Amino acid sequence: MTLLAEQFRLVDEATPLELRGTVSELRGLTLRVEDLAAPIGTLTAIHPRSQTARPVLAEIIGFERSTALAMPLDDAAGIRAGDEAVALQHRPTVRVGRALLGRVIDALGRPLDGRGPVDVSATWPLRRRPDQAMTRPRIEHPLATGVRAVDAMTPLGRGQRIGVFAPPGLGKSTLLGTMARHTAADVSVIALVGERGREVKDYVESVLGPEGLARSVVVVATGDEPPPLRVRAAEAATSIAEWFRADGSDVLLIMDSVTRYCQALRQIGLAAGEPPATKGFPPSVFATLPKLLERSGRTQSGSITGIYSVLIEGDELDDPVSEACRGILDGHLLLSRKLAERGHYPPSTSSSPSAASPSTSSPKSTEVARREVIKLLASYEQVEDLLTIGRLRLGQQPRRRPRHQPQTQHRRPAPAGPQRVPGPRRLPPDPVPAPRPQPGHPAGTQRPPATRRTPQPAHPAMKD
Repeated sequence: MTLLAEQFRLVDEATPLELRGTVSELRGLTLRVEDLAAPIGTLTAIHPRSQTARPVLAEIIGFERSTALAMPLDDAAGIRAGDEAVALQHRPTVRVGRALLGRVIDALGRPLDGRGPVDVSATWPLRRRPDQAMTRPRIEHPLATGVRAVDAMTPLGRGQRIGVFAPPGLGKSTLLGTMARHTAADVSVIALVGERGREVKDYVESVLGPEGLARSVVVVATGDEPPPLRVRAAEAATSIAEWFRADGSDVLLIMDSVTRYCQALRQIGLAAGEPPATKGFPPSVFATLPKLLERSGRTQSGSITGIYSVLIEGDELDDPVSEACRGILDGHLLLSRKLAERGHYPPSTSSSPSAASPSTSSPKSTEVARREVIKLLASYEQVEDLLTIGRLRLGQQPRRRPRHQPQTQHRRPAPAGPQRVPGPRRLPPDPVPAPRPQPGHPAGTQRPPATRRTPQPAHPAMKD
């Protein structure tokens, strides 16, 4: 036993193996570190030679032969050529635990609420592969958000993912905070990515409130922080939600916003030397986005219901990030500036498709009423301009089908299952018109057919 204790003592006193390199260049947002063979995503500490300067954290974002490309997570002032770089963490992780409830932390897990350190010791991978498709259970149970307009017109199921598409300044953050405060989920994990610094405290204290914060975890990375921290905030919030799901909880994950997350990915990709593609976004952005969004969903132990906000310009969904999110998420809720200017809250349009899957338990009468309301709102939108200018009064135009509208728009949907394909239909022959009475003959009689004259041979004298 004494020999074994001595061996443990030697292991504790041994110097761990470290990967070290030397800073050779700082260009823009990118540091070049020579002879640092660290994988992508490794946290690295840059030690300036100045005695008063503290170490600067950086993240490896790429490499070129034996040179690693790193991006600082803090102010790069004081770094110069020849400074030593030491790899700290090869596999990025985040600290998780029940003690995170009610706390506000940054992308690295450091507390921001002034309540002391967070007492957690377990870790969870920061970047984890999504679950396989065939291992995911079906979505069967609804999740109430506490917002009646959303629960009635765009119902959510536990484990679904929905996008809230809205221009800036329409109360999007207020809507998301209301959902987090009144949701029926066990835990809410909120990622504020790229938000304004002055809005974070107001969001936590006023929008979320003490009641909502008590069962929530808020991960913050403001817009003035480096791009790697903004990316890590979104990934850390998703990892924390995954841990609560594995612990048996139904989690509501709110990310505000996916657009700023993609903008941070764009800055990292361009700094690493990627060529810009669609509207300046490098290809790695649209390869990384589904890996993050697909991590939400339902498992055998719990569920993560994801609500992701997407910033748009105007009321159009034609920018690359919006199109990518629409193809990945299960549904979307569009907020209209026109309704917001009228004081309508939440300013969700009637054209937003329902995010509820057919397997979500919902009474049939509720679904029929929802479709009827959508039809009524769509009919009003068609004549709204005429009502505004006074060319039409309410009740003047009944709800009936115009004669010029195609018949295909009013056919009932075909039932599920195999359908018999009808063969080609034979058209009836054209009717033969009745003979018209001839002048000089009584009605009902016909003129006798004219005798056909037999052509006579030509006279011999007329032949050539």
